[in-house]
Amino acid sequence: MNDYKDLKVWQEAINLVEEVYQIINSFPKNETYALADQLKRAVVSIPSNISEGASRNTLKEYIQFLYIALGSSSEVETQLIIAERLGHIENIDSTFEQITKVRKMLNKLINTLKQKL
Repeated sequence: MNDYKDLKVWQEAINLVEEVYQIINSFPKNETYALADQLKRAVVSIPSNISEGASRNTLKEYIQFLYIALGSSSEVETQLIIAERLGHIENIDSTFEQITKVRKMLNKLINTLKQKL
């Protein structure tokens, strides 16, 4: 398929990973092996699934991996909401905006690829 590193959605997902890791660094120590670890796995899976899908042989497989990335973006958002409600973080509106941006880009790419099926 494409070189995934050229995909704007992959680049924005990498930006999201960096942003979330910075947020996680402010978590209390007791969350290091709980919510923080789950959040790391979820956010890293977004660009990882984009790249894996782009490296597949069929559009159908590519789309499936993009759906997984989309699901992971919702998982990240939910976990950040939980962290916010628990008082671990605050003022992360820009991160929520970045999640929305990535989600919109994923949906657009999915719809574009579905039209090619």
